[in-house]
Amino acid sequence: MAASAAASTAKFREARDFLLAHREDYAGACAQFSWPELDEFNWALDWFDVIAAGNDSPALWIVEEDGTEQKVSFAELSHRSDQVANWLRGQGVNRGDRIVLMLGNQVELWETILAVIKLGAVLIPATPLLTPSDARDRVARGGARHVLATSAAAAKFEQVDAEITRIAVGDAVAGWADYRSAYDLEGGFTPDGITRADDTLLLYFTSGTTARPKLVEHTHASYPAGHLSTMYWIGLRPGDVHLNISSPGWAKHAWSNVFAPWNAQACVFIHNYSRFDAPRLLSEMQRCGVTSFCAPPTVWRMLIQSDLSALRTPPTIAVGAGEPLNPEVIEQVQKAWGVTIRDGFGQTETTVQIANPPGQSVKAGSMGRPVPGYRVALIDPLTGEPAEEGEICLELDPRPLGLMVGYHGDAKLTAEAMAGGYYHTGDIGSRDANGYITYVGRTDDVFKASDYRISPFELESVLIEHEAVVEAAVVPSPDALRLSVPKAYVVLAEGWAPDEATAKAIFAYAREHLSPFQRIRRLEFADLPKTVSGKIRRVQLRDAEKTKHADPSKTPAGEFQE
Repeated sequence: MAASAAASTAKFREARDFLLAHREDYAGACAQFSWPELDEFNWALDWFDVIAAGNDSPALWIVEEDGTEQKVSFAELSHRSDQVANWLRGQGVNRGDRIVLMLGNQVELWETILAVIKLGAVLIPATPLLTPSDARDRVARGGARHVLATSAAAAKFEQVDAEITRIAVGDAVAGWADYRSAYDLEGGFTPDGITRADDTLLLYFTSGTTARPKLVEHTHASYPAGHLSTMYWIGLRPGDVHLNISSPGWAKHAWSNVFAPWNAQACVFIHNYSRFDAPRLLSEMQRCGVTSFCAPPTVWRMLIQSDLSALRTPPTIAVGAGEPLNPEVIEQVQKAWGVTIRDGFGQTETTVQIANPPGQSVKAGSMGRPVPGYRVALIDPLTGEPAEEGEICLELDPRPLGLMVGYHGDAKLTAEAMAGGYYHTGDIGSRDANGYITYVGRTDDVFKASDYRISPFELESVLIEHEAVVEAAVVPSPDALRLSVPKAYVVLAEGWAPDEATAKAIFAYAREHLSPFQRIRRLEFADLPKTVSGKIRRVQLRDAEKTKHADPSKTPAGEFQE
């Protein structure tokens, strides 16, 4: 290892060890932490391979639905990723080349991530759930020269540029290189040059809840080293067995299934399934000794419908991300496991910005406080001045390491996001006297009814406390008198009929627990439209309301009104 790379490893380790030492000392961590100043840095070579040397501890543990499993050590993954890197180089993957990666939760995914980082190439992660048109978009807009996908997904790339290198994982596919050939090569990898910390590493397509997916650019520092903040939020330690339920291709998968756990030298645990089965998941968590668990709100909501006490040895760490968790879910898990789910907030554009780290008081409904390395301001959208409620923004002086470079190929959008000395998240929050920030909603989700500002999340948090409600999404519904009124789209729990009696019960509960101006005036039972990453597309519901209420004299079919 070159002297400059060794220096970067030392700086990274120093920052990592500081956060581990201050795991429950939030005030001390915020006051003294500084991001490592990295010049040359290749996380796979300068960190993963360093901690993997002679390390037979498990780095990756995958349990399949049929009970088979694979457990791969740090040392084995280091060797196998060397083989894959050498083989990919032979397939024409060079430094700076962009490669679309479409794999499931399988060992080859982690081998390839490490291999591509070692090569200095650029990853464009893509979920296997994408359609052929989405796949073409990823290749075209991402400027990809290579595609690496499962054999089953090969057909999705039939219409892409014929000059694109195609690599298949699984059964042989005509015209595609066979990934299995990589294992025929010797280990030991020699980079063809240095990797600068500010070289591009990742191009992420956002999940597009309100608009066409943006292309987010991250570097060899911003995500690998930036996720020290994510490690700190979760509270991961060496030797932890960390289960994060997330689909490959989305930023949260890189957060909690790659960088945060391996920054901490923890084991990434995966349980694959075709259909979510709460009792089976809890059984595998018990059998395999999962110590740390992260899941999106949808999974937490399904888990509390089952017998949580079946997990006799619950994880000591429980966190949630993706969308804010409702207090009802947190209360039920606390009662069953004696563990408090700690929310965290971040975006594809960043690592964790705001969170409830271990050892700190958790305020019900709050995302927590800014994590070490991030300075957060709430900016009033009307005045552009700091306020106690406003758009969640990151101060850019100094610039946090975990922030993206910008939106690739879109200088105008990048300038808008970085305007006025802040990075603008597009999310609204409020801050209390103790610095805790509570999520209010997306700037484009918050709406007015009878001249009152309505936060969908506040209303949804109340609705989900009713036993009939599994999920809810609140949007403005056009109204001639009030401009708009709150309407709830509701997914019912098993055993409840989508009829007037159920609607009346939910309306009554909402009246009792919400202020008069917040009352749900309309209700419809329906599945919620979501992005492939699982986020609710309220924009789709809002648009549907405009169509349904184009004629104000008619009540749409399936809608109940208070």
